[in-house]
Amino acid sequence: MIQLAVYNTQGQEVDSLSVDESALGGRIRYSLLKQAIVMYHANKRVGTAATKNRNMVAGSGRKIYRQKGTGFARAGTRRTAKRVGGGVTFAKVARDFRKNMPKKQRRLARDSAILAKLLGKNVVVVDQLNLEKPRTKDFVNLLNNLKIERSCLVTISDYNDNIYRSARNIPRVAVMPAAELNAGDICNYHKMLFTKEAFLSVLNKNQTSQEQPLAT
Repeated sequence: MIQLAVYNTQGQEVDSLSVDESALGGRIRYSLLKQAIVMYHANKRVGTAATKNRNMVAGSGRKIYRQKGTGFARAGTRRTAKRVGGGVTFAKVARDFRKNMPKKQRRLARDSAILAKLLGKNVVVVDQLNLEKPRTKDFVNLLNNLKIERSCLVTISDYNDNIYRSARNIPRVAVMPAAELNAGDICNYHKMLFTKEAFLSVLNKNQTSQEQPLAT
């Protein structure tokens, strides 16, 4: 069991959680985690290199002159690759670098990433995160109270416009709903800041078939 403190927005410990490692797969699956990170970076890559082939070049498709009797070499249309301004032979096309993983593997990789953050003591849980209005200064003060000085991924249970707008101008800080967490984004940040509700929703996502909760 992992003991995890719960803080308020002033940085004071107000509660604690006992987290069972089995809620996050029981162990860190390094090979699966690497596969998920490779997929994450590949899916962000945009293959835009492209060259026009003879079908894409503008021009008539009519044969320029007759096949024989002119004294010139045989030639087809103006779009042929043998003429200046024609299409390129074996032209490059925009490439799709996307990779895919089964849904269960993506979930296990995400859980492994969260477990790695937990074991590295890089997870901070706050009891609640409610902002009356979007204000960057208030969010910076919150991070300072929780002693978060490096990059941080803020995870909330549901979309909150005030939180998003308060954090969007802070360098190396991102906000994401718990349902959208993935191994790539988790590993891109040094710290993870969870609301208590969001953290329990991640841990207890499969509790309908179990008798005992995995976090108390």
